[in-house]
Amino acid sequence: MTGKFSGLSSRLLCCLPWQALYPLYNFLQAKVQLKSKEAKARAASAGGKGKKKKWSKEKNRDQLNNAVMFDKDTPYEKLEKEIPKMKLITIATVSERLKINGSLARACIDECEEKGTVKRVLHTRNARIYTRATAAAAK
Repeated sequence: MTGKFSGLSSRLLCCLPWQALYPLYNFLQAKVQLKSKEAKARAASAGGKGKKKKWSKEKNRDQLNNAVMFDKDTPYEKLEKEIPKMKLITIATVSERLKINGSLARACIDECEEKGTVKRVLHTRNARIYTRATAAAAK
């Protein structure tokens, strides 16, 4: 409270006459704003909780619709043309480039290795890394 009643205790305020408390009453009325029901409803709806917090910030990836066999959309000729030109050849890169699934990509790489168009660099149970076969490597 400000003004002439700022330092008064509540016990002293009870003993003062009504005329002395009237400015204090006006001061308190100005602080308390009476709201209509509509204003209260708007304030309640606007001040509600926002979105519920998610603990994990994972992003949802789009489901891949890779082909299981070669057909018109994924021709075998595209495989024969693109794979020998790639520097790094793995199951994942072939699968991504040709839009085929991993088992088909693995079979294609094995076939290209038998033909001699790709050369094995590393073959472990976790990774298969190949590179293109150059003319110097063929000699």
